[in-house]
Amino acid sequence: MELTVLGCSGSLCAPDNPASGYLLKRAGTPTLMLDFGPGVMGAVQRHADPATLDLVISHLHADHCLDIPGLLVWRRYHPTAPSTQRNLLFGPEDTATHVGDASADHSKNFDDLSDTFDVRHLSHGMKFTAGGFDIEAIEMVHPCEAYGFRVQDPDGSGVLAYTGDTAWTDNLIDLARDADVFMCEATWCGSNDANVPGMHLDGAEAGRAARLAGAKHLVLIHIPPYGDAEAAMAAARTEYDGPITLATPGMEFNI
Repeated sequence: MELTVLGCSGSLCAPDNPASGYLLKRAGTPTLMLDFGPGVMGAVQRHADPATLDLVISHLHADHCLDIPGLLVWRRYHPTAPSTQRNLLFGPEDTATHVGDASADHSKNFDDLSDTFDVRHLSHGMKFTAGGFDIEAIEMVHPCEAYGFRVQDPDGSGVLAYTGDTAWTDNLIDLARDADVFMCEATWCGSNDANVPGMHLDGAEAGRAARLAGAKHLVLIHIPPYGDAEAAMAAARTEYDGPITLATPGMEFNI
């Protein structure tokens, strides 16, 4: 599988980095997007046809889903290449309502997504196919319903693990077990100085999860524009001695 980081900024977009959005491709299949945060709609146009995307949304905080209304405009109203079929959209239970409200013409209206997306709800341990990939959803710890994903090419050639947003949970070990690439959030960077429970990881926790899971390559994501990325890297190295990469927009991985 081919992974392209379209955006990896944490909690909000940065001047040169959209919020969360990760593009996966394999030959002869639709394209899969993991999350679709602010700025991703612009970035994806450099790499794929937005009218063909299957979407898998980890949770419904704005930085992970709020460019979907722009995608709906493209899919419905592009003058020469609108969407010709419904694509899959997997997300938490209230995905259709949440996105429909955000895309509505006014506060008393609702945008029904069913003309362009087949919306399906995630659950812990659910296994499904989207974009030609085999995917397992694993529950994470966050203030809202949230999932991480194990994504595998059907030929068994590689495994990508993606946390979405989460605080520490032992489910991280199942999520990342023996993964070829483990994309792990490290929002608190060097340490959780704010001592906010149940929300995010720091770099050391990301490294610990990679070590305990036996992941082959740790990729740190979801660093806020005001975060200390180097501190996140240094903290991760105290727990994990394998290769560590700090994600940047446009970065590509062959998995």
